[in-house]
Amino acid sequence: MRIEPVHIEKQNNLVRDYRNQKKMVTQYFDYGIMDFEKRVQELTNRTFKRQQVAEVLTRLNKAWGAPSSTFENIERLKSEDSVVVIGGQQAGLLTGPLYSINKIISIIQLAKQQEKQLGIPVIPVFWIAGEDHDFEEINHIFIHQDSRMKKYKVQQRILDKRSVSEIDLNRDDIDEWVDIILKQMPETQYTKDIRRTILSCLENATSYVDFFANFIFKLFQEEGLVLMDSGNEFVRRLENDYFTQMITKREEISSGVFTAHKELHEAGYAISLDVSPHDGNLFYHKDQERILLMINSEGNWVGKQNEICLTTEELISIAEHSPEVLSNNVVTRPLMQDLVFPTLAFIGGPGEISYWSVLKPAFHALNMKMPPVVPRLSFTYVERKIHKLLQRYEITPTEAINGGVLQRRKAWFKKKINPPIEETVTDIKAVIENAHKPLRDIATTIRADLGDLAEKNLGYLIRDIEFLEKRITKALEQRFEKELSEFDLLENTLHPNGLQERMWNPLPFLNDYGLDFFNEINGAVCSFDEDHYIVYI
Repeated sequence: MRIEPVHIEKQNNLVRDYRNQKKMVTQYFDYGIMDFEKRVQELTNRTFKRQQVAEVLTRLNKAWGAPSSTFENIERLKSEDSVVVIGGQQAGLLTGPLYSINKIISIIQLAKQQEKQLGIPVIPVFWIAGEDHDFEEINHIFIHQDSRMKKYKVQQRILDKRSVSEIDLNRDDIDEWVDIILKQMPETQYTKDIRRTILSCLENATSYVDFFANFIFKLFQEEGLVLMDSGNEFVRRLENDYFTQMITKREEISSGVFTAHKELHEAGYAISLDVSPHDGNLFYHKDQERILLMINSEGNWVGKQNEICLTTEELISIAEHSPEVLSNNVVTRPLMQDLVFPTLAFIGGPGEISYWSVLKPAFHALNMKMPPVVPRLSFTYVERKIHKLLQRYEITPTEAINGGVLQRRKAWFKKKINPPIEETVTDIKAVIENAHKPLRDIATTIRADLGDLAEKNLGYLIRDIEFLEKRITKALEQRFEKELSEFDLLENTLHPNGLQERMWNPLPFLNDYGLDFFNEINGAVCSFDEDHYIVYI
């Protein structure tokens, strides 16, 4: 296995400028990307519910079959000088897209590096966003099949907007889905082990969060990774006074975020975040649905459809006595994360870094500083057969990862057509149009409707030529089907409508190389200064 850095050409402008630490962007963050010693000093002045957090984490991770290394790290979290490196994601099927795995690798790597650097316990924590309710985002994976990426979706239907943590697995649906998925995998020496592992994870799961967590622990046994479900009721109960702080400081949080968003937008940065000074930034759970709270003209907390109406005093009482019916939105989730854990660093993807750029005022409203925000490591995995195809067609991995395969495919195919069909057809259409013009002119001078008929006649002739062009092209595509399918394989593997990590699931790599495959990545030390890495397998 060889790992090499590579530059990504098309990046979010804000993320690019943040990576380059341009002042226009860094002023919206409290720390530089690697200002960890300063961050440790701040954390020593704050207190955390370490014992209660450890008890909840022990309960959750034990239910998910965590390895002993996880419980050793939970125990270390009780130490007053310990800190965490944290990041999170939704509970995708079989981990969801590869970026979830890449994020976990990033968390583990940075925790190891900084524990060695700082000389204090640094614990890797992955925050499962179990309170999210968009089941359609996690109920499928993509697999390469027949020269395209095909979507395989669990047939279980969820009609309401309950949190993912509250969705029970439909065993018939999920068993059928797993069977279909595994049938798409070629039989290897690891396939039976993969099947046993998946079925074991399902056997011990009642929810999609359970399934996700069980599977993650099968992949990362020795790294001491700690998992947490933000949608769990026991987690919510230890957050009650933190919810109260967010309620009482709502106006400062919302107005500050709104102002920062406006300033960055005016500076030319696009941030996919819908914010308003009237945002409540909390969800209220009612009848198995999440209701996003807003502030109305009377100062009460209401849903968009007026599903509920609460005074601030009533909401504070709920936070104190029934915090399990509340959850965070995209603005307050980072705040809660920082209140619960002594966060040395947050690991984020491009989208997360983008919206974190407006959160500094929200942290300050609660008398905290935003932790260092570290861009996660990003990997593209290149198998030997893929590398050989790149060499055959003289395409560099950098070119392929940056989306250059389709252009190369088109150029290669064009060279195979002699004489060139596209140029020939263009010339023939021009000749026909010129030769036909006198006839159109005569028809127009005789009668207007004949002029229209002549135009239609020309259209029929042009369409016939284009039809023939398509048939000729299709015949040539069939002649070069093998080569063109190899270009498609390169595109779908290395740039499937973007980076590989956004569409590919880890399963094909696990099936080819075994459950320990991603642990090998952790054996290499990767710099967080690089845009992206190619992993040659």
